[in-house]
Amino acid sequence: MRTADGGPSGAFAEVPGARLWFVDTRNGDIPVVLLHANTGTSASWHHQIAAFAEAGYRVIAFDRRGWGRSVAVPASGPQPGTIATDLDALADHLDLPSFHLVAVAGGTFAALDYAAWRPGRVRSLVAAVSMGAVQEPEIQDFVSRIEIPTLRAQSALYREVGPSFRGADPEGTQRWVEVYESAKQPDATIQPMRTPNTFAKLATISAPTLVLAGGADLIAPPALMRLWSAHIPGHEWAIVPEAGHSIAQETPAQFNEIVLAFLNKHTAKNGG
Repeated sequence: MRTADGGPSGAFAEVPGARLWFVDTRNGDIPVVLLHANTGTSASWHHQIAAFAEAGYRVIAFDRRGWGRSVAVPASGPQPGTIATDLDALADHLDLPSFHLVAVAGGTFAALDYAAWRPGRVRSLVAAVSMGAVQEPEIQDFVSRIEIPTLRAQSALYREVGPSFRGADPEGTQRWVEVYESAKQPDATIQPMRTPNTFAKLATISAPTLVLAGGADLIAPPALMRLWSAHIPGHEWAIVPEAGHSIAQETPAQFNEIVLAFLNKHTAKNGG
């Protein structure tokens, strides 16, 4: 099924404790699951859904519990649950034995959590523009040294979106604002990790991993990402120089090129 504008149609999946809205291109043999940021929804991935589907992948994006159209259902399971368990339940619902997992920002917190918990299900992992929610003194000390004192008092637009994009693409910036304004529901609770993300936990991630940074990211600059990602065995590294914290929307051409090259390589290594 396709929508009038040619995009994939959406549906709800009933999982323990939630009703998750997802879109699924259904084409392609190899699934790619996309995990959005705290400021986004499945609509944040419009540039990626089309490009990854054209490259031959089955592309799935869902709204996290309490974001976009996905709602908590206390009668059917515990609250607030975790993103990792919701993702696993959605994979069961869609009968996905394994998949590539692509995440940005707050979605990366959960992607790291999931990859450490369900190694057999993650074909590869892309962990982009994120502090990783890593609970280590070394990370907390680094953050305290770099954080601009008034940064959290600024609107999400100025915290999360790089200046190059805001200056060069006013229409794209407005679309980012529209998605953000429909993202987190007023009473939604940010779901916790299943277990804290630590250096020791990152060291157990066995999936091929690409760590992707934005050179203009004020929240998770490349040096911070290098610090925690150094603990993921054999990870690959890439950077988009002008991208801010909303890398997939700000620089979709570069993001897609880098991510698709990585996915294609590890799809081929896994035998398709």
